[in-house]
Amino acid sequence: MSGKREPERVAVLALDGVYPFELGIPSRILGAADGRYDVLTCTVDGRPVRTNADFTIGVAHGPEILDTADTVVVTSMPPDYIPPRLPGEVTAALARIRPDARIVSICTAAFILAEAGLLDGRKATTHWQAADEFRCRYPKVELDPDVLFVDDGRILTSAGAASGVDICLHIVRTDHGSDLANTVARR
Repeated sequence: MSGKREPERVAVLALDGVYPFELGIPSRILGAADGRYDVLTCTVDGRPVRTNADFTIGVAHGPEILDTADTVVVTSMPPDYIPPRLPGEVTAALARIRPDARIVSICTAAFILAEAGLLDGRKATTHWQAADEFRCRYPKVELDPDVLFVDDGRILTSAGAASGVDICLHIVRTDHGSDLANTVARR
């Protein structure tokens, strides 16, 4: 036996309106961690998603990869794309996440987690410009808009777009130590 562990499976859930920059963060950061993570991108139905830019993105996977993901990252979208009620297909996709899986939101994706009830009674953050709306919509969440990210155990949330880099580096550091996180940051 070599003692080599299988890479952790990370599913990045892309929803309509996704910011292309944020969608690429998990793959770029976690994918640079010496094979420790297998990063796969999916959508709620396996079909392309519209970005907030002038193009769509096709992905290779549908929601079935959420069933086996160790970590699920939900990426952000403009606040006007965030529905007051989650569409059925988003709810169904989130229901596929294993109870022991780590769940991460980047920026305004905290709205998706909050709408699904995953942040009730937890500390969380989101983009500072959306903080007032978030507080009004989700009073059961202990929101801190003045931090880059919040690690509340199984669920992690990050603030603005670039803090998605910070939270992914935090994951590498937590899982595999500062040396590997520093190496990834330098890459």
